[in-house]
Amino acid sequence: MSAAESNLPRKVVLVTRKTRLQELVEKHHTLAQARFYLEHLGADLGDYLTENLAYERSLAVVQSALARWGRHQVLDRSHLANFIFAPDDIVVALGQDGLVANTMKYLLEGQPLIGVNPEPSRWDGLLLRFEPSALGGVLQQVAAGKRPTQAVTMAQASLSDGQVLRAVNELFIGPRSHGSALYDIHLGEQHESQSSSGLIVSTGLGSTAWLKSMVTGAAALLARVTGQTPLADYQPLPWGTPQLTFAVREPFPSRSSQATLVYGAVSAQSPLLLRSRMPEHGVIFSDGMEHDYLRFSAGLEATISVADVQGQLVT
Repeated sequence: MSAAESNLPRKVVLVTRKTRLQELVEKHHTLAQARFYLEHLGADLGDYLTENLAYERSLAVVQSALARWGRHQVLDRSHLANFIFAPDDIVVALGQDGLVANTMKYLLEGQPLIGVNPEPSRWDGLLLRFEPSALGGVLQQVAAGKRPTQAVTMAQASLSDGQVLRAVNELFIGPRSHGSALYDIHLGEQHESQSSSGLIVSTGLGSTAWLKSMVTGAAALLARVTGQTPLADYQPLPWGTPQLTFAVREPFPSRSSQATLVYGAVSAQSPLLLRSRMPEHGVIFSDGMEHDYLRFSAGLEATISVADVQGQLVT
């Protein structure tokens, strides 16, 4: 690196997403046709317009801050899987919590990630710690190493054919559509063949969401069946805990399938091992992004463990 290059500010990569209105216009080609489609369904276009306007205003504020900063690049969410981040990039995600999670899993060097809330009155923003107007100052602090970050443990699925997928909230392993997931499961000395509707492996961050709903629902169902009081002591894991939790959805016991290894802890020292018995429809996807998946067909083996890098969310 030359002396001139070393004096340049660190590059900022801004990750954006299309609004619901933009996606509708893309699908229906014109705003008028999008309006007709929504009104035909009885939906209110006004809310779509309000959301889109708020996002455009926030984007303008963020881009103004980046223009003053200097080196920056704008990246649509759809290109994340094919984008290579530099180790010293500072990354900004302007959108909902899901965009932050979806971005973080591609930051393989633990680059700092700043979540910006485009519309605080609409989005609670657990991961969106900043409003657009604060970005300029936050960037200066991050570049100077004066802004704290919160470590976020990620999950990782590694297939026997070399494919790898990470998750910030959870991994889902199971059928691509409604049906049964068939697989062999191993954890330590325990192993069995299972038939279920799939399983999830949750991080500490994800343990406040899908995993919590599964545990809550199972406890309530058991209470109704047995007449007992539902369990109320479920505690999510801290975000940085180097541990994952797996839970099997609707395990079905039969002559050829068991249903005892249905919940437990996964760590780097004790990974979860799975072998698919699904001829065609098996998949692994992360963080609810069903279109970004790994095929998990019969014979493939998956090792599910803690990722070797943690996300770094700027706080």
